[in-house]
Amino acid sequence: MNEQKNVGFQDVRDEVLNRIQTRIWPQGSLLPTELELAAEFGCARATVNRALRELADQGIVTRKRKGGTRVVTTPVKQARLPIAVVRQTIEDMNAEYRYALVSRTLIDCPAWLQAKLGLPEGTQILHLRCMHHADNRPFQYEERWINTAAVPHVMDEDFLSTGPNEWLLAEVPFSNAEIAFSAVPATGPLQDFLSVPPGTPLFQLERTTWFRNTPVTFVRMTFHQGYQMRTTY
Repeated sequence: MNEQKNVGFQDVRDEVLNRIQTRIWPQGSLLPTELELAAEFGCARATVNRALRELADQGIVTRKRKGGTRVVTTPVKQARLPIAVVRQTIEDMNAEYRYALVSRTLIDCPAWLQAKLGLPEGTQILHLRCMHHADNRPFQYEERWINTAAVPHVMDEDFLSTGPNEWLLAEVPFSNAEIAFSAVPATGPLQDFLSVPPGTPLFQLERTTWFRNTPVTFVRMTFHQGYQMRTTY
């Protein structure tokens, strides 16, 4: 990068984002100083400052005077509608949490998900199905698809002891998310895993998260009968 001529703030911004995404600078890490980055990229300190300010505005990094620039641990966008860790939700109910991985399969991205996420044909997707229990009662059935191109180190995780939601929040930054809520009837695996009669209305949440316009994961979470979602603003 230091041989590049006419380096603009977009070049610096994109390279910093790339290093965050590839975990060269993981969540919580302190970035080099503006002077150090300016020397590396061969540009003015003001160029670096503008790049970092834009990343701060996007909630990717936080900046403190005399404290430097740090990769955020919990992106700003989460504060508006928190992405709950189901384990914490259950433990906050004073219930015992139990997690089980139902299946973990590497597949070619199905056509419906390609269209939804704008992924090219042949993209590899990690497909996970999981169960979360509260006091040995079914609480949430989770079906998740993770874009391995966006999160290559996901292939090193077996998800036998930690659920993908909790792992992703700790390991992978995201810049924006889309959430949809609906009521669905219990059919097939839903009635079996959540132990309800066929046709029982259930609360379902679908969420897609992106980083730098690259889709990271799509998840469909279906909750036990009578579940209510609460949030604060």
